[in-house]
Amino acid sequence: MEHEPRLFESDAAVRHIGEGLIGRSLARTEWTHEAHLAACLWILVERPGIVPERDLPAIIRRFNESVGGINDATQGYHETITQCFIRGVRAFLARCDRALPLHEKVNRLLAQPEGRREWALRFFSRERLFSTEARLGWVEPDKRPLERGDGASDA
Repeated sequence: MEHEPRLFESDAAVRHIGEGLIGRSLARTEWTHEAHLAACLWILVERPGIVPERDLPAIIRRFNESVGGINDATQGYHETITQCFIRGVRAFLARCDRALPLHEKVNRLLAQPEGRREWALRFFSRERLFSTEARLGWVEPDKRPLERGDGASDA
């Protein structure tokens, strides 16, 4: 069953997610799939000093720990999913109208294939994506390649 994304009503709502993630002030219940993507897009658009591929793993791990989460081989931060979705957000932004307000960019991303929860499964089998190896480090896709800047292409 397809999940309907929770949309953002304002740029301030998107910034609240991004700033709350970085500042570790976001409520754990607010850290949804949509929030992950909104934070990533916000960082790419408004925080040029942060390199998501390099910096987001530590940011997410620190946030998880701040709300009582554990980052280990079975729970918490997931490297392959994070890196895969960063590529997807970058691909979306490359074709998105730069003049759109921040929240409209996020909402349009959430309506695109790379905004969907299941998107990474286009490239990875469920077994590979949810393996311990994939959680702890980047693993290459086993279904089809995921190229930088080409994350939104269909099979």
